[in-house]
Amino acid sequence: MTAVQLATPAGDKVEVSAEVVERLRAALRGSLLLPSDQGYDEARSVWNAMIDKRPGLIARCAGAADVLHAIRFAQERGLLIAVKGAGHNIAGSGVCDNGLMIDLSPMKSVHVDPWNRTAQVEPGVTLGEFDREAQIFGLATPLGINSTTGVAGLTLGGGFGWLSRSFGHSIDNLISADVVSAQGELLRASADENPDLFWGLRGGGGNLGIVTSFTFRLHPVGPQVLAGLIVYPFDQAADVLRRYRSFTLAAPEPLTVWSVLRKAPPLPFLPANVHGKEVVVFALMYAGDVQEGQRAIAPLRAFGTPVGEHVGVQPLTAWQAAFDPLLTPGARNYWKSHDFAELNDAALDLIVEYAGKLPTPECEIFIAHLDGAAGRVPSGAMAYPHRNATYVLNVHARWRDTDQDDDCVAWARSFFNATSPYSTGGVYVNFMTADEQDRVRAAYGGNYNRLASLKAKYDPGNLFQVNLNVRPAA
Repeated sequence: MTAVQLATPAGDKVEVSAEVVERLRAALRGSLLLPSDQGYDEARSVWNAMIDKRPGLIARCAGAADVLHAIRFAQERGLLIAVKGAGHNIAGSGVCDNGLMIDLSPMKSVHVDPWNRTAQVEPGVTLGEFDREAQIFGLATPLGINSTTGVAGLTLGGGFGWLSRSFGHSIDNLISADVVSAQGELLRASADENPDLFWGLRGGGGNLGIVTSFTFRLHPVGPQVLAGLIVYPFDQAADVLRRYRSFTLAAPEPLTVWSVLRKAPPLPFLPANVHGKEVVVFALMYAGDVQEGQRAIAPLRAFGTPVGEHVGVQPLTAWQAAFDPLLTPGARNYWKSHDFAELNDAALDLIVEYAGKLPTPECEIFIAHLDGAAGRVPSGAMAYPHRNATYVLNVHARWRDTDQDDDCVAWARSFFNATSPYSTGGVYVNFMTADEQDRVRAAYGGNYNRLASLKAKYDPGNLFQVNLNVRPAA
């Protein structure tokens, strides 16, 4: 083996001898991959096919000790690093060119304590893997909506999903975290230990360290829940979205209803003549008594004349994976997102307008309704500030052919610009793409300066910079 040329954050190259590389390999319980090694391409791949980067080395970590070795190796040589959990991040922050990629995906342990209703979770765990362990005890914590999403990245950015109206965001249920710092030390962050670091981790998007273990609070949910889809034709979109807006203002907290505008996939409960046509889909879940849930969702069926419905009692684990077929890896993806305190008529009309000109069959617009428990946390309680976000709009452009890049990105940006006047100006950091560094302040609002000061304390050299980066305060 010859020496390896690795990148620094400034774009320079550092030569690392073969002997030094082999010493790192020997120190790891996991594995160390070079570009010539089998498994390298699989390890560097991430969910968004627009991201195609080639690290100089990949440390596939088996535990916290491996992360410590990797961080110390990078710090001693001034290397560029990227940190990958499950690799689902839209911006592709888990991978870098020519630097050291610290791959946490092999770290898969989930330990559920059903008596104290807590779970210890390693950073390579996906939502589906977490749920399978917790649901055997009828327990859950708020996570996202796609079972292949990583728990780590989701949580560090805030984390919301079907249970957020009932129990808050993922960060609202985080009890503690074990963190490898930029200095290569293992720290515990909680309300009692390093509370300032704990504040920043909850929403800081990986800017302050590498979490090697999360401890979450769990809640009794499932294992069976009332969930499903109610689908309306697109010619009723303007009216049913206004009815949806009114409905959400008084919806009970156990009920979450999200709206999706897209071309209908060939679902068996939809008539064949609807397949491939624009539709409005109301995706719902009730986290409580099924009979109460049936009463709560009844008005949704009266918004207009549905073209199909598939609602019933099913395992929470199945519902959490229901959208996986629409979000498989390998497609090209570009997102734009806004937070809204309310959806006025002008905003709804723009949503309908742009849903009528989807550039590909896989593109979609979705509206997540939050509020409830997620909105009752003070905006300064942790780094994530957007407790006034009653609705989160995600413009999801998705396609396969590189020739469609310009059209799909332009559609998403145009829609984003048109709806900007009606938004709060805030944005959920997990929905931001790599070209949105100029929106980082908007992601943290009034909490940005405090987060930048914490960055200066815990990562003054900005080692953790392959992300939506918060630069250390001067």
